[in-house]
Amino acid sequence: MDIDIADEIRELVPKAEEILVEYLAGYIEDADEDEDIVSVTRSFLESPAEGGNEAGLEELITKVERYLEEKRIADGKVRQPTLTRLDKVVDMSQAPAMSSTIAMSEGVDLSSINKGKASRVDMKKLEKAEAKIKAKIEKRSRRDLYEGSKLIDMQKKQQSYEEMFLKVNSLEARTAGKGKSKDIHLPAIDVTFGSNRILQGASLTLAHGRRYGLIGRNGVGKSTLLRHIALREVPIPAHITILFVEQEIVGDETTALESVLKADVWRDHLLREEKTLNERLLKLEEAGGDDRVAEEAKSELSTQLADVHARLAEMEAESGPARAALLLAGLGFAESDQHRATKTFSGGWRMRLALARALFVKPDLLMLDEPSNHIDLNALAWLEDYLQTWPSTLLVVSHDRAFLDAVATDIVHQHSARLDYYKGNFTQFYATKTERDRNARREYDTQMTYRAHLQAFIDRWRYNANRAAQAQMKIKILEKLPDLEPPEAEETEKFKFPETEKISPPLLQLSEVSFGYSPDSIILRGVNIDIGLDSRIAVVGPNGAGKSTMIKLLTGELNPLAGQLNRNGRLRIAYFGQHHLETLTPTLSPVAFLAQRFPGKSEQEYRQHLGAFGITGLTGLQTIGTLSGGQKSRVAFSVLSMQRPHLLLLDEPTNHLDIEGLDALMNALQAWNGGVILISHDERFITTVSNELWVCGDGQVAKYKGDVQAYKSLIVSNLKLRP
Repeated sequence: MDIDIADEIRELVPKAEEILVEYLAGYIEDADEDEDIVSVTRSFLESPAEGGNEAGLEELITKVERYLEEKRIADGKVRQPTLTRLDKVVDMSQAPAMSSTIAMSEGVDLSSINKGKASRVDMKKLEKAEAKIKAKIEKRSRRDLYEGSKLIDMQKKQQSYEEMFLKVNSLEARTAGKGKSKDIHLPAIDVTFGSNRILQGASLTLAHGRRYGLIGRNGVGKSTLLRHIALREVPIPAHITILFVEQEIVGDETTALESVLKADVWRDHLLREEKTLNERLLKLEEAGGDDRVAEEAKSELSTQLADVHARLAEMEAESGPARAALLLAGLGFAESDQHRATKTFSGGWRMRLALARALFVKPDLLMLDEPSNHIDLNALAWLEDYLQTWPSTLLVVSHDRAFLDAVATDIVHQHSARLDYYKGNFTQFYATKTERDRNARREYDTQMTYRAHLQAFIDRWRYNANRAAQAQMKIKILEKLPDLEPPEAEETEKFKFPETEKISPPLLQLSEVSFGYSPDSIILRGVNIDIGLDSRIAVVGPNGAGKSTMIKLLTGELNPLAGQLNRNGRLRIAYFGQHHLETLTPTLSPVAFLAQRFPGKSEQEYRQHLGAFGITGLTGLQTIGTLSGGQKSRVAFSVLSMQRPHLLLLDEPTNHLDIEGLDALMNALQAWNGGVILISHDERFITTVSNELWVCGDGQVAKYKGDVQAYKSLIVSNLKLRP
């Protein structure tokens, strides 16, 4: 039965939305045979079928059932029952010891035949079965990613920023919101992503003017929640304006400064309207008519123009260019860069532009997803200071504890399909949650001890005539006690780098090294640094100052123009780059990737090695392309570990890791006996792992005498002193 599922749904259930039609068509085609496809299809279409299309739905379900049955037969997955004639009559009453396998093996007693023989495995069949299981796992992974995002992406398709902005935030929203509360309180929301339930009956409460840090494990659905809010998939009041910074802007001929100014679609719209009204008034003036109609037209245009001027004044439109330039400067754009076309910037700088555009708009609810991943420590210091005076509501996803401590007034903990709220920054949240968990565990243990005591009394005296009444009373008490849910176990991770053997110094030295891609443009000059097994050095400085260039000099990827580089011949270096995810083969599983890079070990050894970095169970068999950013980072760390290095060079290693993963990485590096050189924007990571701070800037690399906090304070002070 060759049918087009999508066309059948459109014809028989015409009220079904196109997004739902496409999703169900893909689901029915891709779903596994062990899933209840018919029930899922019915549950999705029951609502659109109400009001006259019930018969159409039943007809559709019948066609789907027939289609699936024929598909199973075509795939050879439906076997017709067969009858087997016995070779001889068997008297069951006289054969009590007959093997249980004889009934399943067409008259052959497998246990008798194989008795005393060693078990043999058909390796080809085993490999075929394992390949089938692996393919099934990959198929499920792809379906979970299925364009569950399709339900969101289809709504964004073919829409410009301006169209999307006005769809979410109408022009009337700003004026409609005057005098209305900007607080958000939704007592019970459900959020799903494909077939995964992200939130169920959760309370979303955001008070206007508060700054919320949203935290949770990788994969729990934090970004999905932000997207649902941004597209008003949850019922946010229409008068509350929303902006979500998620993707870098599309580069074109527009300058960086103009791009920021155009981000405020209301301002841009009103300025165009002002220009149009002025042109129409000028034409009327030039026409010179003094009749009543002309005067009325002038009066009406003047009234409209006055209204536009009032709205522009309210949003401080005249100060727009100055505010935009200040935002760009704070995020690291030099004055000359602000007048460059956006298409000339790299992806990281375009993300900064997207952040500047959002800050310029000043929506009632601003949502940021890992903003610290795309900026250096200098820009991060400015951003922390800027957001501390943010006047509206802020909801930010971040795994940077120092950033959350500096910015957040409240913490929202997303876990177990719910949202828990805590007053204070991350440090206060952690202390409160730890105490709350300790008390919950203590209460649970007390309750379990009490119940065990009751049960022991009942078991001992239940059948004793003298104590039977007491035992019955205890039974009633036990039955009336509510069911106990054990407290959630604290989620912890452990990473482990293999111990490295000692080699005699010097390991790695740069002596008066200078480098540039041409003699006319020197990036670094006169660099002196001596690295040993006990080195723990953090390198900080603005983007473009030469931090990554210095790391590449140390790895030998670049050669100095002047000076000397000395390297121990036995030294092994492992390098974790900013774009490490691009070095992983997305079509391979983590196990297969390690086997390709480091052949000669068993699959079990590769899996054990991945397990040391949190890639456990079936995750090791999924294709790398289906893993989250944090999981890919864990695979990359396992690759570094396989190299058994003496020295680790880490360029922004904390990007994509959740808080538990970051803690595991810090603990592993502290316990490791090799040298570490790192570039990071994460204050806590730098403070925990390193004992030396070097600053890269103005072509120099020099040791800094203060700590990270002192350096950040210096950066903010210097920025505020700028005219």
